[in-house]
Amino acid sequence: MKEKVLITGASGFVGYHLINEALKNNLEVYAAIRKSSSIDHLKDLDVKYVYPDFRDQEALSKLLSDNGINYIIHAAGATKARSQKEYDTINATYTVNLAKASVNADAQFKKFVLISSLAAVGPINSLEGTITDNTTPNPVTAYGRSKLAAEQQLKAIKGLNYTILRPTAVYGPRDKDIFIFFKQVVKGIEPYIGNKAQKLTFIYVTDLAEISVKALFAGAGKTYIISDGNFYNRYELGNITKSVLNLKAIKFHLPVNLVKVIAAIAEKVSSLSNKASALNIEKLKELTAANWNCDTEQAKHDLGFYPKYDLDAGLTETLNWYKANNWL
Repeated sequence: MKEKVLITGASGFVGYHLINEALKNNLEVYAAIRKSSSIDHLKDLDVKYVYPDFRDQEALSKLLSDNGINYIIHAAGATKARSQKEYDTINATYTVNLAKASVNADAQFKKFVLISSLAAVGPINSLEGTITDNTTPNPVTAYGRSKLAAEQQLKAIKGLNYTILRPTAVYGPRDKDIFIFFKQVVKGIEPYIGNKAQKLTFIYVTDLAEISVKALFAGAGKTYIISDGNFYNRYELGNITKSVLNLKAIKFHLPVNLVKVIAAIAEKVSSLSNKASALNIEKLKELTAANWNCDTEQAKHDLGFYPKYDLDAGLTETLNWYKANNWL
């Protein structure tokens, strides 16, 4: 009989790839989604849908028990919200509710994998140094603080077998965030915020999916940084994009203070309609940070994490997918 994994955030960009990797590993997949979620892209996948209420621990325990869930990969969360409280509720409280429910479910439950974020640690302020598993967290955004809170509260749950993954910037087919940059390059503009040197890090989504499923069966009670093992200067994303698409684009550096004004206006407009703004002043701290270089040695040692894609290979596959599917 196949073992069963619940994947939250299943309708999202990362969730789609997690489902494919879990199916490839002969797991029976339960996709946790909202009833309002768009799932057309999942229709050809062999999954069962569930609709958890993350506010209700008792109902979550019943869902896990009734379906005989053995594993959870918790990828659901908010990347934009209107306040620290809203981030904390979705990214920390809901995570803890699901984790506690798994402890209280039937004895068949084995492992909880949380997909957190390198934002929970935060960047380094200079080009010197590397973020490691022992770096003291200093998140610079409400999102990062909520992810750190989720990690800390998860570790305090008695009887929970867990692994926490901290991926850096994730890209790949179906991503809609870094995709915004690609669209601008296709238009002939290569936009940057400020002109200071940066060390950036990335992880291709299929590599993240592979290590997330591996973490169900390896490592316990630890937190791991996940990247492709390299760092890149601020222009490499654009240079590779232009090379793959055989395009030319003009580098365009927006002054940081101007972008702050734009972000402040975007926040105000969004607040008037009671929505969260994708661009905000705080997010600029992550986008303009000097150094996201990070060490993945512990993940290699404990989880056998050896990414198949560097940025060149990952972007080539990603951009070809966007073109084939008429996104670009």
